[in-house]
Amino acid sequence: MRQQELAAFLRSRRERITPEQVGLPTMGRRRTPGLRREEVAQLAGVGVTWYTWLEQGRDINVSEQVLDAVARTLRLDPHERAHLFRLAGAPPPPLEAESKAVPDEVRVMLTQLEPYPAAVYNARTDILAFNRAHDWLFDVSSVPFADRNSVLQCFTNPQWQARLPEWPDSAPRAVAQLRAALADHYGDPTWRSFITRLRNSSPAFEALWGQHDVQPMHGHPKRVQHPEVGLLTFTATHLWLGRASETRLTTFIPADDTTAAHLRARATVDNDVMAVCER
Repeated sequence: MRQQELAAFLRSRRERITPEQVGLPTMGRRRTPGLRREEVAQLAGVGVTWYTWLEQGRDINVSEQVLDAVARTLRLDPHERAHLFRLAGAPPPPLEAESKAVPDEVRVMLTQLEPYPAAVYNARTDILAFNRAHDWLFDVSSVPFADRNSVLQCFTNPQWQARLPEWPDSAPRAVAQLRAALADHYGDPTWRSFITRLRNSSPAFEALWGQHDVQPMHGHPKRVQHPEVGLLTFTATHLWLGRASETRLTTFIPADDTTAAHLRARATVDNDVMAVCER
């Protein structure tokens, strides 16, 4: 069962990456979505036959170095990477402070979006990367890396909830969007364990989960009660990082002049502090 799960997991991750995302030319029409097996093998620096056997779920020995190369090639986030190691029978690596699934150019975009808060999420709403403005908005850096998930924090962290005055009204939408995303991951144990954790940790989530509502992801107004400056109002916009990618860059655009002024003031203070530190 573990080998079958490993095979299905690798195929699903290979199929979500386009050749353009990894710098490969697109030549002619492809019969299957995403990368071919031989392309993954080439990019990871492993033999085509060996990778084919791995994806077929054959009983072969796999080193941690090779698994790490495959994880980088498939752009797995830290949770997916740990899941790959477990399925392959290797000790799961420690969760990292940064996700290799977020390309450097996307991190540059996060910086350039300042003073607007922005972050990178996967379909499970894990927060994979964020800029300083987003950290100021939600204090993400104070949350342990393994717990940096927006839905988890909204349902289990009172301090996070206190920043969202409309959370009681928006909670059903968040759960409905998460259930809709789950449809593509029913066979994924990482999703099952995540949903189980939420159901056991939050009676409110359990009640909403039992309603079986679904809703697609879309931009919507968002209000944040910041402990320093008061109420801020945004419109959240989403940019998916690739044709078949489930990873998205979410940017919070100020919806009024007061919010924009507070963001500019915060950016000015940050720049002044950095200038002093560099002297």
